[in-house]
Amino acid sequence: MTKNIQSTGFEHLTGHDQSFWHPMTHPGDSLANPARIFVKAEGVEITDNTGHSVLDAVGGLWNVNLGYSCEPVKKAINEQLQQMPFYSSFRGTTTAPVIELSAALKEWFAEDGMTRSFFTSGGSDSVETCLRLARQYHKIRGDKDRYKFISLKKGYHGTHFGCASVNGNSNFRRNYEPLLPGTFHIPAPWTYRNPFNSDDPAEIAKLCAALLEEEIKFQGADTVAAFIMEPVLGAGGVIVPHKTFMPMVREICDRHGVLLIADEVITAFGRTGSASGSRHWGVKPDLMATAKAISNAYFPVGAVLINDKVAEAFETNKDATGAIGHGYTNSGHPVGCAAAVATLAETKRLNIPDNAAKRGIELQAGLQELMSKHHKVGNARGVGLMSCLELVSNRETKEPLDKASIEKVADATYNEGVIIRTSGNNIIISPPLIITTNHVERILSALDTGLSAIG
Repeated sequence: MTKNIQSTGFEHLTGHDQSFWHPMTHPGDSLANPARIFVKAEGVEITDNTGHSVLDAVGGLWNVNLGYSCEPVKKAINEQLQQMPFYSSFRGTTTAPVIELSAALKEWFAEDGMTRSFFTSGGSDSVETCLRLARQYHKIRGDKDRYKFISLKKGYHGTHFGCASVNGNSNFRRNYEPLLPGTFHIPAPWTYRNPFNSDDPAEIAKLCAALLEEEIKFQGADTVAAFIMEPVLGAGGVIVPHKTFMPMVREICDRHGVLLIADEVITAFGRTGSASGSRHWGVKPDLMATAKAISNAYFPVGAVLINDKVAEAFETNKDATGAIGHGYTNSGHPVGCAAAVATLAETKRLNIPDNAAKRGIELQAGLQELMSKHHKVGNARGVGLMSCLELVSNRETKEPLDKASIEKVADATYNEGVIIRTSGNNIIISPPLIITTNHVERILSALDTGLSAIG
């Protein structure tokens, strides 16, 4: 593929700027390896400072569902900035966008049983809020010993101390320990790598669910506040549970009085091909953490959704136990809420979940073909428009491919006109949900070229 080169006026910039640290990166690596500098975004493409344009198969960071040229969202932001750029939603005050967004979210998540909203500034904020509300819910009910959390190994839930504590990847935990006490982990229902020596997704789901119940009993059900999970594990490598897993989890949590928190920061608003990841599995959680695509990434916004059971405990409480001593300066930011209202309306108008489902079928089929063709692909998996190629040096031993080879794939794919995300030995594909069949074909073709670069 010939590079689409155009003058940007930013050719003089370099990625060796030492005045800031990149998230999720060793500062030494940033000094040694210049970052790519992007200066323009339009549709589903981004352009670097050399004038090279690429299809964004990362979708920003799972969150630019409507692409980079969504005029209704831009218009909503501009109009709200002119009318009221900020006011607090703390006690006694609110703004029109807050009211409009809470109504829109109640409608969007009606099938999930969500009836209340609490606004945040992003995904980590939303997860942290869920953890706090879960503990407080039990205190309101007189179950003051219920403070523990159980989560999945390989799960990712953000970067605050509570979020990091329930994370299931050691690289997000080790350098910050000791973390929140009372957090415990069980194996994820991962078909490709699991401790059960099984390749049967249904059996693995059953075994993991049994371990959840065993852990609840071991800890003492009267000490466990909540189980938190992503309906599809994202940053951990796009681990798609068997369809029976989350329903089994819901039943186990109900039986033991444990709240179910769905971390939908990635999966809400269509990414799985359903309006929410929980709905994809036919499950209604008690609390739901959202962010990312809620504003199409044009403004930092997050929202916690709450069901009637939890809401009633707070709203009928008669003492200070029910008072929410938690919030963020930008909770319910009017510009962010206006952006989210417009995003939800456009997501609904375009029937984005349906397009994600259809394009996802095409993408998953193409990735399976790439696995058949390239022996370094150990596993191809995904659902909707969240996918992963796991690269290995040996398919029999499943030994992860070395970092240099994975970066070689990423560079060759980029030169071919598509940017992908690497995480460990995984290639993550999460493009905007407005992509077409032609875009899917471009992604697959570029990946084919990238994988060919390592033989």
